Amino acid sequence: MKIAIASDHAGFRLKKELLPVLDEMGIAYDDLGTVDEQSVDYPDYALKVATGVARGEYERGVLVCGTGLGMCISANKVDGIRAVTAHDTFSAEMARRHNNANVLTMGERVVGPGLAAKILRIFLTTEFEGGRHARRVDKMSEIERTHGMC
Repeated sequence: MKIAIASDHAGFRLKKELLPVLDEMGIAYDDLGTVDEQSVDYPDYALKVATGVARGEYERGVLVCGTGLGMCISANKVDGIRAVTAHDTFSAEMARRHNNANVLTMGERVVGPGLAAKILRIFLTTEFEGGRHARRVDKMSEIERTHGMC
């Protein structure tokens, strides 16, 4: 598995805390920025990760900002992306099992590094269950295809 990870300035420190977790898990990744805590616009980084995942360059993506919410909204504008904000392990697990989420967003101002590491591990190791959930994910994709340019 190879993932893309990025943050804005408000999520930079938490992103840096997550990189060793990826190393420990043996997961290849590209850090798409930002490189410090200088103010940047989170949609720019959400777009980098989301387009890489949508194109199949990465299996999943991880985005960190102050709350995770702006990154999530921005990433979900890209066709094929099912981004979720998860600040607890149950939500991360269910987003993978039932929704086949492919981008995880978290907020540095919301979740600490220990819990963020657990959330990340669960998101990256939980498989999509398929079955009845596949039908629902297909319906989400159909909404995207038919109503994406309203």
